[in-house]
Amino acid sequence: MRTTHHFRTAGPAVDGSTVRGAAAPARPGHTRAGDGAVRQAPAAGAAQYGRPSPGDRHLWLLPESAAEAFVARLGGTALLDDDERARCERALAPHVRLRRVAGRLLVRQALSARSGRPAGSWRFRTTADGRPEPALSAGSGLRFNVSHTDGLIACVVTDRGRACGVDAESCPAGADAVTYLPRLLAARERADLATAADGRARAVRVAEYWVLKEAYLKALGTGLRRRLSSFAFTSPSAPPVRLHDLERPTAHWHFDLIRPSPHHVVAVATEYAGPAGLHVTVLSG
Repeated sequence: MRTTHHFRTAGPAVDGSTVRGAAAPARPGHTRAGDGAVRQAPAAGAAQYGRPSPGDRHLWLLPESAAEAFVARLGGTALLDDDERARCERALAPHVRLRRVAGRLLVRQALSARSGRPAGSWRFRTTADGRPEPALSAGSGLRFNVSHTDGLIACVVTDRGRACGVDAESCPAGADAVTYLPRLLAARERADLATAADGRARAVRVAEYWVLKEAYLKALGTGLRRRLSSFAFTSPSAPPVRLHDLERPTAHWHFDLIRPSPHHVVAVATEYAGPAGLHVTVLSG
């Protein structure tokens, strides 16, 4: 089962979706991260293979509670190549192996929904930066990125060769993260954390800054090789979120920040985002 939401956004920060389904978290509405404004999520029909849904960028979310059924429905590891299966089997804990397999299958599901290609036809290459990309003929233009955290797997897909990154984390951030991570942030971000109303608000904002940073670096392909203090975001509590990066142009970057459940926050970084908005599909049951 899948439920879709389509967001048209005037600025880089968008509301998080609330989904009712067998394995999806449910709330009566959804709340924009940081400002407490409640809006109702507009629902759209599920995308059909070969007929991409409206939306400039597509985010697929798989609650970990639905991962086992999702993997079984797609035939387990049968769609993976030998190297992918070997990588998944390296994980000692069964739940980690399941998460890895589900993430790789979610990538195939998302790419197939966007392109119309069979899920079993996808093969991947690794760039010089270590980033996986579809091994398709030149000009296909599809890009993707995937993220895993306890309870949630996320995959974003863009077209026309536009770089993208996604990061999903637990929210609020844990005590260790709240203590350690602010030291790595830019000065303006640390100053913003100091304005948080209370400990919980600070922990939420730490998680928001972390996913924004991770999503951007993953989209660039640098990962955490770059210092987190070398670029800065405006406060997530005052959308739209803007990026300041003296090392690179920033005007063409767009950032979505959503809360798909009461316990998670997800950031999406996209090059050259258009007005069609973020299309979110949540798989459940």
